[in-house]
Amino acid sequence: MFRKVLVANRGEIAVRVIRALRELGIGSVAVYSDADRKSLAVQMADEAIHLGPAPSTESYLRVDKLLAAAKATGAEAIHPGYGFLSENADFAQAVTEAGLTFVGPTADSIRKLGSKTAARQLAMASGAPVVPGTTEPVTDFAMARDTARGIGYPVLIKASAGGGGKGMRRVDSEKDLEASIRDAGSEAERSFKSSEVYIEKLVEAPRHIEIQILGDHYGNLIHLGERECSVQRRHQKVIEECPSPLMRRHPELREAMGDAALRVARIAGYTNAGTAEFLVDKDQNFYFLEMNTRLQVEHPVTELVTSLDLVHWQLRIASGEKLTLQQQDIQWNGSAIECRIYAEDPENYFPSPGRIEQLHFPSGPGIRLDNGVYAGWTVPMDYDPLLAKLCAWAGTREESIDRMLRALGECQVAGIRSNLPLFRHILREPNFRAGNLTTAYLELHPYVGLPTPKELLLPAVLAAIAMEKSRKPATTANASAPISRWKSDGRRALLR
Repeated sequence: MFRKVLVANRGEIAVRVIRALRELGIGSVAVYSDADRKSLAVQMADEAIHLGPAPSTESYLRVDKLLAAAKATGAEAIHPGYGFLSENADFAQAVTEAGLTFVGPTADSIRKLGSKTAARQLAMASGAPVVPGTTEPVTDFAMARDTARGIGYPVLIKASAGGGGKGMRRVDSEKDLEASIRDAGSEAERSFKSSEVYIEKLVEAPRHIEIQILGDHYGNLIHLGERECSVQRRHQKVIEECPSPLMRRHPELREAMGDAALRVARIAGYTNAGTAEFLVDKDQNFYFLEMNTRLQVEHPVTELVTSLDLVHWQLRIASGEKLTLQQQDIQWNGSAIECRIYAEDPENYFPSPGRIEQLHFPSGPGIRLDNGVYAGWTVPMDYDPLLAKLCAWAGTREESIDRMLRALGECQVAGIRSNLPLFRHILREPNFRAGNLTTAYLELHPYVGLPTPKELLLPAVLAAIAMEKSRKPATTANASAPISRWKSDGRRALLR
């Protein structure tokens, strides 16, 4: 096992990896930009190295600085987390060529699966079903027009590299096709340094379900079941759960989708943790979408249901250990739900950077929090606004929803806006509770209005108490004045 590992990331995922390293007795090295100098990850790590200014292009995306930090601290391996360079094959190769270990798949596997068009080709070669569309990047409008006519509108224009909805356009008719290709390519170039796009048939209102896989360097490969990721806004996941409620109605799908995911992984020579993403239509036909060659944001729900630590296994596999688990050893117990707590306005999903004045997170049976912030921390505008991931586990899906609602009732974030009210809205909505989910869910059930007085009560009390404690003693001039911060500061904090 490694003696010291550098975590090439920030925020809650850096904290998550540092905790795993501490549990395994491995030294940790954090890296930080100017904006993250006082971050929780920096405070928790054994060592911390400054990378540069806040822009990620001058800090977290600087391969040379990351390798220099690893060399200066004597780190033997680099864990990339997710985002930034986690799926960059050149970075993985540079780490290996520097005599270090990349905690993830090989550079060759990342190259094979990092391009969505290349991944589609591998999936087809493995026999996994794929959405109809091009297997090569679009090179001219005539090719795009003929493809779209052949598979039928509506179609999706998608970036060959990257994800997160960037470089993606829905096209409903031929008159919009050329402009959509141009716009998608431009956005892809800005986001991923590649303007390549491809076309696929739009599967209307599908479920988005992904399969977690693990593989070692000795040919052992297993899947850990599925995660339901259909609740999304702008192609970004909001709530994830394991197992998918669809599997209760169609249990045969888990085995079929797991087998398809493993076939794609095998043909790519995949090792370490990865996730195969699928779309499932209304008739339970499923289609391979892409392979994420890294740890997923939503990995905690799989950990809660399988009782396996994915980061521990990432590190063990990377250090050369064999996977001691076989497919028949994997059991799925209970139900887990994850809410991604963002610094954003739930009405329009705009980021809400700024100073966190007050912060209270829940605890209790079945609650897990992966957190990267604290009261007094200023959320920078330079990065993704994810603050924390709140997870609830219980014996059944219905119980885990109710437990999550209880936990959300104890959450309080003041000073910035957060999407906590959105979660309370979703988890009470009848179609969500019934498991009737598609990627169009939030379009059909948008969040509107403010939380009810009842669900505001506990956060109101917490906010009022915290603010009273932070007040200075009253002076003689105002000592006789009545003191009430409930309607001003207290209520203001609650609506954020």
